[in-house]
Amino acid sequence: MTTSRILVIPTRRAHSNHAEVARSIGVDIIAGRYAEGTRLPGDAEMIAMFGVSRPVLRESVKTLVAKGLLTTKARVGTVVRERVAWNMFDADVLAWHLDAGIDKRFLNDLAEIRLAVEPRAAMLAAAQRSEQDLSELRRCMERMRLEASDSVGFADADLALHVAVARASGNLFMRSIGHVIEAALRASFLLSAPVEPEDRDTVLLWHQKIVDAIAAGDATTASEAMVYVIHNGMRRHEGTVIETVPAEALPSAEAGETS
Repeated sequence: MTTSRILVIPTRRAHSNHAEVARSIGVDIIAGRYAEGTRLPGDAEMIAMFGVSRPVLRESVKTLVAKGLLTTKARVGTVVRERVAWNMFDADVLAWHLDAGIDKRFLNDLAEIRLAVEPRAAMLAAAQRSEQDLSELRRCMERMRLEASDSVGFADADLALHVAVARASGNLFMRSIGHVIEAALRASFLLSAPVEPEDRDTVLLWHQKIVDAIAAGDATTASEAMVYVIHNGMRRHEGTVIETVPAEALPSAEAGETS
């Protein structure tokens, strides 16, 4: 029987005190240790918990309020907001999801937003791409062919190709979205690694179709190939049986070059 798992991807740690406190509280909220609608402990308890000053704690709370995770109410305190209010395009919020552990709900939501953006980016890339863009896309394909399917290098090359498509689209919004969700995409690609030879061949074939269609200026085929690639990744996610993966056992979400 297929079971769901949580994949933990360690991300960059915060450098300042208030950023680290915000990260810790944010991860706890995302992991469900502070449920939606729950009031956080009082200032005195939180100050003692983190060993920081009141100004540092308040700055941390302000950060989480700005990201949609918390709200402050007079005579009520600091309360966790409902999940729909969270800013999922905030780089920190995405990173904290990876720290907390991502599940199939997260991966499915990620795939849906990709389906809304990436096929259109591929269409635009077929019309807008430069020779430099094509060189980068081909370089990414060569990297994918050289790397083992279940390696970080393969996931990084896959990620670099998708980012290159977004860049080739010429659309600044699509390029920005690609960079914002890079870490989440890498996690998705690591989880859906095509470990079986037949799966690997299919993944390489359809990624090559994206590149070839963009090179040929065939917007329709580029879009259709991108849709297939995303759906194929979703299929592999559904067939994966996972147990919880400790953060120290996985590569950093910053590993590899994507440019």
